[in-house]
Amino acid sequence: MRQDAWWMQPIAVFLGLSAFIIYSTWAAFQGEHYTHGPYLSPFYSPELFGDSPHSWFGPKPGIWPSWLPWSPAFLILWAPAGFRLTCYYYRGAYYKAFWADPPSCAVGEPRKIYLGENSFPLILQNVHRYFLYIALIFLVLLSIDVWHALWFEDPATGEKSFGIGLGTLVLAINVCLLGGYTLGCHSFRHLIGGRIDLLSKAPKRQCAYSCVSCLNRGHMRWAWASLFWVGFSDIYVRLCSMGIWEDFRIL
Repeated sequence: MRQDAWWMQPIAVFLGLSAFIIYSTWAAFQGEHYTHGPYLSPFYSPELFGDSPHSWFGPKPGIWPSWLPWSPAFLILWAPAGFRLTCYYYRGAYYKAFWADPPSCAVGEPRKIYLGENSFPLILQNVHRYFLYIALIFLVLLSIDVWHALWFEDPATGEKSFGIGLGTLVLAINVCLLGGYTLGCHSFRHLIGGRIDLLSKAPKRQCAYSCVSCLNRGHMRWAWASLFWVGFSDIYVRLCSMGIWEDFRIL
């Protein structure tokens, strides 16, 4: 009975998330063009095993099954994907967009039985708080990647010197947006402000809680901005590696 265009938002969310899922899956299966000089695509960071200079433990492990496609992204993408998939905001977004649960406020569902998140498989969404701990580690690792992106190797001498390229800024913005999204997470807000009755009796925690709450109020914007930019970061590194784009050296 709603006469407004209530369907526009779930359709936009469906198209946005679908585009990201398709691209990130394609990028993960490529297994190449994910580095350019000191830059490492966030889809492949940390590169535990691989052929690039960013690899921690050397090339592909010999125990990897020959029949299974190989890409360094397969070893790490499950962590950020799990964090976003179980995120409280994204749950509400893709419940509406992908299986109309419900399609929108005051719009009926195309089903008669609703079990919610108290039964399998949606009860597994409760692992979000544990994915948060992993996401915080990834935030540190991506920050280290930005530090590495400040040191460029001289092709003639092989020596590294300090510099700033456009790719450095792209990766730095990615960390900032991911930081705003991760540190504004509902679970992180509970981690900071939980297990205490009166925050006023713990002024330092109250200050931290207020900062997290400030980020949390814009959680949807941080979620979409960081989703777009992490995809763009991979595109930037990939196109530079392929020679389609030239990295502009600022300093």
